[in-house]
Amino acid sequence: MSASPTPSTRAAQGSFPIAKADLIEGMAKGMAVLESFDFHRQRLNATLAAARAGITRAAARRHLLTLAHLGYLETDGSYFWLAPKVLRFSGSYLASARLPRAIQPTLNRLAAQTQESFSVGVLDGDEVVVVGRSGYEWKSASDGAVRVLAFGLHLGARLPAHATSTGRVLLAAQPKAAFTQWLKGRTLSRLTTHTLVDLKAFRSVVEQVRADDFCLASQEHELGVHALAVPLRNMQGKTVAALNVVASPQRLPAARLQDELLPLLLDAARELRPLL
Repeated sequence: MSASPTPSTRAAQGSFPIAKADLIEGMAKGMAVLESFDFHRQRLNATLAAARAGITRAAARRHLLTLAHLGYLETDGSYFWLAPKVLRFSGSYLASARLPRAIQPTLNRLAAQTQESFSVGVLDGDEVVVVGRSGYEWKSASDGAVRVLAFGLHLGARLPAHATSTGRVLLAAQPKAAFTQWLKGRTLSRLTTHTLVDLKAFRSVVEQVRADDFCLASQEHELGVHALAVPLRNMQGKTVAALNVVASPQRLPAARLQDELLPLLLDAARELRPLL
């Protein structure tokens, strides 16, 4: 199995390359410690943080204490966990970044029109980060059917790229050489009994997504949920994000999902293009 890059490795492999002399190692390590907290590891001590961030225990301890001193972590003296102050980063991004502001009216309109849940995600390494989602939810509708909001589909949520329609659309948008590098030595984790984990088959699926310019993934990330996604491109033709809708296969089978909602997604993508 190819291990996922540690946060410190991801920082060193950032999307904006700089000279080594310009890199502040201490800041990179501190951010790596902060990124070590996630859904699976909500509380960390120095030993666990060191292992996840790829740094020494002594360094992890200093960074944990500093982050707690600055208010980004809380602690009981042994374990540390994220404090509400970390939301300043996401809040500032959502308030200032162009993409979330540009897409929100369209997401809300689509949700009001269809009574389904829509979201937009961007690719970050192995994961899709949700940067926008419709502001409407329904526990039930006039037809008595329950509308679905996939688990964890909130702003800032991180979802595995290989098992989601959004992730596959974004992977298909990569140059073939970059996608081949992404696949190299990788093991795809099985999240449900439907998750595609064979690398050869997965490559074929992504190639088909590239040809179709949309992706339908059924119950691969979560049982009882399937999703349809299309790329969002700017005026230069670059894919900057992916737009998707989630639904229940029992209420809205795959054929109906594609027939009824794919045209709406494609129209929305064309509508958003000048704004991206």
